[in-house]
Amino acid sequence: MKDKLHELGARAREEMAEAGSPEALDEIRIRFLGKKGELTRILRGMGGLSAEERPHVGKVANEIRAAIEKELTAKSAALKKLIKEQMLHNERIDVTLPGTAVWRGGRHPLNIVLEEIENIFLGLGYTIAEGPEIETDYYNFEALNLPKDHPARDMQDTFFISNEVLLRTQTSPVQVRTMEKTAPGLPVKIIAPGKVYRRDDDATHSPMFNQVEGLAVDHRITFSDLKGTLAYFAREMFGKKTKTRFRPSYFPFTEPSAEVDVSCVICGGKGCRVCSHTGWLEILGAGMVHPRVLEVSGYNSEDVTGFAFGMGIERITMLKYGIDDMRLLFENDLRFLQQF
Repeated sequence: MKDKLHELGARAREEMAEAGSPEALDEIRIRFLGKKGELTRILRGMGGLSAEERPHVGKVANEIRAAIEKELTAKSAALKKLIKEQMLHNERIDVTLPGTAVWRGGRHPLNIVLEEIENIFLGLGYTIAEGPEIETDYYNFEALNLPKDHPARDMQDTFFISNEVLLRTQTSPVQVRTMEKTAPGLPVKIIAPGKVYRRDDDATHSPMFNQVEGLAVDHRITFSDLKGTLAYFAREMFGKKTKTRFRPSYFPFTEPSAEVDVSCVICGGKGCRVCSHTGWLEILGAGMVHPRVLEVSGYNSEDVTGFAFGMGIERITMLKYGIDDMRLLFENDLRFLQQF
């Protein structure tokens, strides 16, 4: 039996010397030292030995087991070191090569300008209100002093879903919805950003565009408050030297109403091609909230007043960055967007 044990140890050492992978070593370990391995099978025959032979055979078996395990451990360590060296050699990186460029995302210019607008009015104590883009005729027109046969409806080419449901043409319905929820509480100071839809499509118009409207309702609000608010906004958005000009206009839901211009951001008001040599650029419409709109929304127009204004974010963005075609804002051309 001792001869068999020594022969087993010799075969194990030979096979371990030829093993070229950790997997091959595991197979050798199982075949020679496993519960059903060759060493176990030999030791099962110890029952036929005399009492004097068993201790000697057991000692030899333990020595051979220990020798095989020691050789397996050493061989495994050597193989792992060799494999690591091969990986370092085959997978080495030339740090002098130019790196791979990583594409970084950025904010869309419309989002940049919208955040600026929101921050300006949040600093003035306004809150942000939202409303549905699919709106009813009542909130989009009738509650804003535009009954069904009002000729001013023709100013807004509307996408109708049914006779009473449409894609909102302005964010003004948010003003009415907010006042209905708040009335008779005061003050109301909100801006309402969001998408609106009109049947326009050219270099300066889009069938879908973004708008921000503002509303302030309280006791003793005057047109002077409106002028001061919008003058402050213009300076914050376009620069401290920006001037504002108010021109009389007409909107069904405000009275009196005005178009608001700013001194040209390109030429500083001197006159250039962008401002048609007038020195002014139109940016928004505004006015005092019409008494009928206040009454419909739940307020007593004899006790409270308010002002409202609305601007297209695309228009502000084009003026701020000197963009001459609105369609560039929606074409997702990276050459254009990466400039921002």
